[in-house]
Amino acid sequence: MKKLILIVCLIVTVGLFGYLYSKNKINDQRVVIQFSSWGSESEISILKPILKDFEKENPDIKIDFMHIPQNYFQKLHLLFASNTSPDVIFINNQYLPIYANAGVLEELSEYEKDFEFDKFYSKALTTMSWKAGYYAVPRDISNLVIFYNKDLFKKYGVKYPHTGWTYDEFLITAKKLTHRPDSFGFSFEEEPLYYLPFLTSEGYFDLPYYDKVKNNNGLLQYANLRNKYHVAPYKKESASATMAQMFLQGKIGMHLSGRWLVPKYRQEAKFDWDIIEFPKMKEGSIVPMDSSGWAISKASKHKPQAVRLIKYLSSKSSIDKFTKSGLIVPARIDSANSENFLDGQKPKNAKVFLSIIKTSAPSHVSTDYREILDELKSKTEILFNSVEQE
Repeated sequence: MKKLILIVCLIVTVGLFGYLYSKNKINDQRVVIQFSSWGSESEISILKPILKDFEKENPDIKIDFMHIPQNYFQKLHLLFASNTSPDVIFINNQYLPIYANAGVLEELSEYEKDFEFDKFYSKALTTMSWKAGYYAVPRDISNLVIFYNKDLFKKYGVKYPHTGWTYDEFLITAKKLTHRPDSFGFSFEEEPLYYLPFLTSEGYFDLPYYDKVKNNNGLLQYANLRNKYHVAPYKKESASATMAQMFLQGKIGMHLSGRWLVPKYRQEAKFDWDIIEFPKMKEGSIVPMDSSGWAISKASKHKPQAVRLIKYLSSKSSIDKFTKSGLIVPARIDSANSENFLDGQKPKNAKVFLSIIKTSAPSHVSTDYREILDELKSKTEILFNSVEQE
């Protein structure tokens, strides 16, 4: 009897080892796709379940997710230089030309049907292109609007901004909202992102933006908000607080920024707020458009599987999950016009993010775009702080 039990145990043990070996062998045969991305904890918490769902639907593929929250592109440079680049790369339009021009990204035109390019805003696709070729599938659109504190408007008896308002109306509004040091009419940030709308709306589209800085009317209009009209805070008046923090503190009436602040404002703002488009200047209301999306390394040995991953990530189902968080303006037209985006939450006027796509200008990005912006920053520092008050 003991002998029989021993034999049974042996059979079970051998069978279990055989099953585990077989299972591991199957797992070892899965194609491993390495995928890199930046992103906050909240953003990654949306992404990881999507990747797990992809693996369930594609049991022959395993995702090796490489999360790089800081110094993303510096580390990506090293990966490309050492021939260890990920198969799928989350990228933005400001760095895409560098890699596309270097020949390390796969040109995606032949996969047009797989990625349903006709489902995306054409301008978003333009931002993800280089020399007439598509090098990434866009996930989101980045454009700027003016967030405004409705309670502060009511406090000072100021009318809410309206669709089609002009720069003169904007300036009058900013003056009425300014009661230093308690409140300022408008935000002021020295990063080019926040004053490029003043350039593009005045008709300055071509690089380099810094040519003839002193005679650039768009830059002067922006600088005057701080130096001449005093409706925007100087550095010493904002101290270490960001413009978003000052807006949440009720000290900024109008804040120029993007969709990425919506989740924060929904959660933390203790006052009523909404958004409006950038005011019309000489050439109209024209804000630059940027995008982020997914690219494939030209050196990838698993391009068919990489295509399947991007197809899944850029599907309406996946994009809807990013959209629902309030974090992005989706590059997919069907997601942008769905309840996931227009969900009735703040901002009430969420359609502004979509309506301004028609007048937005895809950023004119070159391989040396970052250097141009750095030089622009150095040339505008004195201009923006020329008459700082004592």
